[in-house]
Amino acid sequence: MFKKEINTAPKSKLKSSVQRSLRQSLLSTYPLLNPYMDEILPKKSSLEAMKLPDRCTLYVLDSQPLFFQHDTATVLPHLRLVHRFPDAFPSIRIDRGAIRFVLSGATLMAPGLTSAGGRLPSGVAAAEEGKEGLDEEERWTRELEKGEPVIVRAEGKTEACAVGFLVMGTKEVKEKGKGPVIEDAHYLGDGLWRLTTD
Repeated sequence: MFKKEINTAPKSKLKSSVQRSLRQSLLSTYPLLNPYMDEILPKKSSLEAMKLPDRCTLYVLDSQPLFFQHDTATVLPHLRLVHRFPDAFPSIRIDRGAIRFVLSGATLMAPGLTSAGGRLPSGVAAAEEGKEGLDEEERWTRELEKGEPVIVRAEGKTEACAVGFLVMGTKEVKEKGKGPVIEDAHYLGDGLWRLTTD
């Protein structure tokens, strides 16, 4: 999605009503953000929107990129925000072999998740309602559905390396073991990562 360099665009301040609706949308999509929401988006903050190519909008606060949105799709967190609050977003883990492909903008394929180093959700949270997060084996505790936003972590690395939407549910990935899992991700080193928002 952001493989090419992105030129800095002018920013426009968002009305407080738009900020409130964005805040509600974020809390419904990412319920684990609730404890951090006042830190991410303070109530009296001046959130700005930056229009990017391909009908994409980047939300910026004090020159810090927070979220981006393509058209009217679900709002996705910028990787800089994910690095500040890694446990607030659902995640999957790729094996070492898939890292270079993800960081070059390639589609994330199922074998990178189903191998020994990969981690797909365990699905145990369905039995224990409300207990969502990473378990001891670094597996997300809830199965993730097709179209859901997800963070991609890498084996042996502490920081997330990509964020995108699942094109196949994690249960289906386990059953099939092949095919694309995430397309058009925002990844470390892409145009959105390198964009200056000052």
